[in-house]
Amino acid sequence: MSGNGLVSSIRRLLGAEERLGRSTPSPFDQLRQQMNDVLGDEGILKEVVQPGEGPSVPQNASVLIHYSGFLEYSDLPFETTTHRKYPQMMKLGRDVTLAGLELGLLTMKKGEFSRFLLQPQYAYGDMGCPPLIPAAAVVLYEVQILDFLDSGQVDDFIAMSPEDQNTVPLSTLFEVVNTLRSFGNRCFKQSRYDNAKDRYKQATKLLGNRETQSGAEVEGIKTALLPLYLNLSLTELRLDCPHKALKYGNKALEIDSANTKALFRCGQAYLELHEYESAQGCLITAQAKKPFDCDINNLLRKVAICYKDSLDKQKDLYSKMFRDLRGK
Repeated sequence: MSGNGLVSSIRRLLGAEERLGRSTPSPFDQLRQQMNDVLGDEGILKEVVQPGEGPSVPQNASVLIHYSGFLEYSDLPFETTTHRKYPQMMKLGRDVTLAGLELGLLTMKKGEFSRFLLQPQYAYGDMGCPPLIPAAAVVLYEVQILDFLDSGQVDDFIAMSPEDQNTVPLSTLFEVVNTLRSFGNRCFKQSRYDNAKDRYKQATKLLGNRETQSGAEVEGIKTALLPLYLNLSLTELRLDCPHKALKYGNKALEIDSANTKALFRCGQAYLELHEYESAQGCLITAQAKKPFDCDINNLLRKVAICYKDSLDKQKDLYSKMFRDLRGK
């Protein structure tokens, strides 16, 4: 985001104009000259600073954005998200409350960075929002789209009855499931593991409710379930629930018995449960598939060390018990 530098540059330019005795437009008037009219009423003006790629943001989507809002003649934003490492996912029509900002977002693409100049009727209205926003204020927003998900499609699908869900094309179900999984992945990256688990489980439930008609559909459902079970297994490990992690790891292995990620997850879960022989069995099978995988080999060494320590402790315990018996 470069709002501070932009406003300062315009102010320096206006200062030079004043020294030359010329009539000077305001900073926002300067910006208007390089912006496009979004709606045709000059209420929302837009300048694309960095173009994005792919389709535009759809209606009712959930967007991951960085944004900063500026008043005219101000170098500092009255609100900003640029200090956050993980900005909040915001749903259009619910979390984005400014009409002009929402309409502007619908014109943007993933990766795009744009500026929007909003008239009061598309921003905070004639009343403003005291004490930060004065009455009838024109505001500048700088927005960068990091990512977006078509959550509107998910909302519409979940609102259907199970019977109606079974009438939609299987491809639509897969799109909904992929969106839910993407939501879960986003939550996982932000260490919001409970939220991630809820998204993954919601996706598995939708797949489980599907009434399949052919062998190809059954295989398609299994293919969609596999990464969800793997994600759930890892999430449960993060939540210190190795029993549940093992359950989902085994579900993944039921679909693909040679899946090294599933074998690795089960190995991790067994290690947490102190079931070292079972952990070794899973990891040795995974190692046979990927003999040079560092994660598998490192965990296998860790299991071997833990197993040896466990056996040594058992040996010491039994030795002490026999000594005590002989003493009696």
